Order: sequence, then structure tokens, then C-alpha cells
Amino acid sequence: MATEGETWTTVQKHDGVLSFDDDVDHPYGDEDEAALEAEVNGNWTPQEKALHEARLKAKAKRRVRKSSSRSESLSESLSGELADGDSYSPKGKGPVPNDRKSRTGKGRGLPKKGGAGGKGVWGAAGMVYEVEEPDVKDPNYDEVAQGDTVYATVVPELDERELEKTVNPIVQEYFEHGDTKEVQMLLKELNLGHHKYEFSSLAVSLSLEGKASHRELTSRLLRDLVGKVLSESDMARAFDKILKELPDLMLDTPEAPQMLGQFIARAIADHALPMAFLDRYKGKVDCDHARAALDRAAVLLSMKREMVRLDNVWGVGGGLRPVKHLVKEMNFLLKEYLVSGEVKEAERCLRDLEVPHFHHELVYEAVVMVLESKGDTAVKMMCKLLQAFWKIGLITVDQMNRGFQRVYDELPEINLDVPHAHSIMESFTDLCYQESVITKQLRDSCPSRGRKRFVSEGDGGLIKN
Repeated sequence: MATEGETWTTVQKHDGVLSFDDDVDHPYGDEDEAALEAEVNGNWTPQEKALHEARLKAKAKRRVRKSSSRSESLSESLSGELADGDSYSPKGKGPVPNDRKSRTGKGRGLPKKGGAGGKGVWGAAGMVYEVEEPDVKDPNYDEVAQGDTVYATVVPELDERELEKTVNPIVQEYFEHGDTKEVQMLLKELNLGHHKYEFSSLAVSLSLEGKASHRELTSRLLRDLVGKVLSESDMARAFDKILKELPDLMLDTPEAPQMLGQFIARAIADHALPMAFLDRYKGKVDCDHARAALDRAAVLLSMKREMVRLDNVWGVGGGLRPVKHLVKEMNFLLKEYLVSGEVKEAERCLRDLEVPHFHHELVYEAVVMVLESKGDTAVKMMCKLLQAFWKIGLITVDQMNRGFQRVYDELPEINLDVPHAHSIMESFTDLCYQESVITKQLRDSCPSRGRKRFVSEGDGGLIKN
């Protein structure tokens, strides 16, 4: 073979036996030379030949491991010889398997991780570890060993959509019971976050669509929330938002600018808004509706003694009004109806009073006016009015019965001023029954005055029982 010819060109013959020059580095020992001589003479058995090849491969591996720590130039020359088909290389080319050294021939030969890595090693020598907090996800975590455990309820912050869905039922329920402390308790249980000011804007927007009593309750709620749940800055941000949304609010409530101006004036009077709130908008308002609302608030606050009277800026609503005032309003309502004859206007006035539990007073006053009137005009008009209120459900059966029963009970006293009160009452109850205003039982319970027959003059004018 060509490689064998090149290998043996450097040897010399002595007495017919091949030998290496003394200057050449012998890779084999004496036993290897004897085995090599036996191989040349052809005296090897197959087992000996296989064993010899295994020994050569093992020595070649050891030689490669030793030479890997030499310089890069020597490694490259050695790898070139192995690539040419050196018989001492285990594979002839490519990296040696299971070699822990750098395969690129680079590196300083230092241990990995500075000596801090490896099996059974906890770190570099002299390293001090800090105390670590126990991890809850650690399989060996023991909750009992960590001391007293404190459980806290985490309430997520509400976004804009969830805030509106949560606040609307609270405000609507407040319009029914009017308890500001309950609203404070409910708001403290919620995590409003930086949307806290939007509660005030939503409450005012809902009250604009409601009644005057609702607006009065809203003003009281804003006054009680400041300093406990909301701050003056939160209230100012709420009214800033309402002023920006005023054109949209006017689509449902055309009187929104005037109402909002009254809200602002009332809030400033109740110290829910800072006094400098109006000054911030001077000369900086482009919207005509917002300017009208601010002008309305400025006028109310500038009038003499208006700060004191702003408590009644919405009027006294519903059952909070004195009974005498309600009786006076109902009398005026009935007298105006007898003059105009407009049932719709009378209905609107009665609804504005917001006293459905006191409608029996209207029935009572209407019947008394019939008894005190002259002619049949008042009788027919009052029957028509009560019939209209009955059909639309404005006056309930209980209120209607209670009003008539009050007249029945006071009929003897009324009879002192109106001698024919009994006969008028009987005819009026019959008419109301025909128009389905009252029940038959109520008509039959109407008291009737018995006839008192006098005897002849000879009996001394005594009355027969």
C-alpha cells in the first residue's frame, strides 16, 4: 500500500531485519516490536492479531487525550495526521467521543462555573447564602411552621362597565329608603379605585331623569359622602364630567342645564364642592349649555341669604312636607280643577306632590267640596275627576274607601254647617257607584238621616220614638 511504503521509507535494513532509527521516537515497546516482527514474518494467529489491534487502538486513545492539552498548532497537526488515516486513531477523523475538553481546541482548561458546579457541590468555596423566604410552591412548604397566618379578602377593582352595573341598583334603592349610611357601607365594600368620582356623576345623572325628591336625596347623599368616602377633588371631577356630558343629557332632560346649576350651587352651599369651583371656569367655557349651568349656579350663590335657602332648592319632597301644606296644596288643586276642568293638569299636580299614601285627603276634600257647593256642576265634575284617577290607578281602593269613610264619620259635624248634607251625600254616593268609582259595600255604608215625625199639637209637641 502507498501509506505503508511512505511509512517504511524512513527505516534501514540491518542483516535482513527492518529497524527504526535511534533518532525516531518509538511509539511501541519491546513487546510491541517483537509482535510487529512476528507479524512481518507472518507467524501471528488470528486471535493474536485481533488482540494486538485492540491494544493499538487503546494506546492511540491515550495518546490523543494527552496531546489535547498541547498548543493549538500541535492539535491541528495531530488532527491532520488522524484525518489522513492514521492507523493509531480509533476512527480516523472527527472528535473523540466522551471527551470533556473543548472540541474547538479553545479555552483555558478551567473548571466549569469556577469550581462551583458539579455533582454534590453546593457552590464555590467561601460563598455565603442569604436567608430566603419560604416558597409557597415548594413541595416541602409547611404552612403551620410559618407562624400565624393572616387571611385577607382581596376585592378586585371595578372597571367602568362593572361600576355602572353595580352603582345603578344602589342609587335606585337609595331613592326608596333614603338612608345615606347604608350607601356609605355599600361603597366601602367595593373597590372603586381611581373611578371613585364616577359614583357622584352617575347619581346626579340618574336624579336628573327622576323626580324633585330624587334630586333632593341626591344632594343630601353627596353632602354626607364628602369626607367619608369621597373628597372634594373627587366631587369636582364628577361635576367636570357632567358638564362635558351635558349636551347628551339634554336629549332626555331638556332642563338639565338649570338642574345642574342648582346641583352645583347646592353642593357649594353644603361644602361638598370647593368655593373656587366656579372661578376655574370663568372665560374658559365654550359650550353654551355648560355656560348656562354655571351662570345658574352663580346667580343662586350671589343672591342675598340664598346660601341658607338653598336647602330647599328642590322643594320639600313627599312625606317630608307638613300635613297642613299638603292639605293646602290639594285644596288649591281641586279649586283650580273646578275652574279649568283639566283632568290632566290635576293629575300632574297630584303626582308632583309625591304622597300616594296621602291621597285619601284628596278624596275627603273633594267630597266636602261637593257637600258645600251649590248646584250639580261640582257634583258631576268631582265624580269625573275621581273616576279618572280611579281608572289610571292614581288613587287606590284603600285610599278611596278611606276618604269616603272619613266623610261618613264627620257627617254629623258637617251637617251643622250644611243642613242638607245627608241628602247630598246619598245622591253623590249613588252617582259614584253608577260610575264604578266606589264599591256597593261603601255605598251601602253611607249614613242616612232618619225621619222624625211630630205628633199632634195636643200632645205637647213631643217627638215619637
